[in-house]
Amino acid sequence: MIDKVGNFSITTPQPKKQSFLDKLHTYTKNSADMNDTVIVPRTIFKGYLGVMLGTTLVTLGGVFNKHPKTSKTLTASGLLASLYGTWAFVRPFIIKDK
Repeated sequence: MIDKVGNFSITTPQPKKQSFLDKLHTYTKNSADMNDTVIVPRTIFKGYLGVMLGTTLVTLGGVFNKHPKTSKTLTASGLLASLYGTWAFVRPFIIKDK
């Protein structure tokens, strides 16, 4: 651009100020994520929740180790939830292979 005095200067447009989340999204956006969807079977989702719930219950059982009945109950229910979660997560792959 040439200003009124006759000096030539190159100006670059200033980028719009972005918020923290906008900056984060520029690095995480993937055009394939916008169009592609992955269908997760309900049993795999239940399995994931079962494993996470089981891990939480076993951890709580360890926290309450001064109360033996509560600790054993939480630990046993956590192990059963993790066992169900594992079965629910693996079951679609076992059935699909047969």
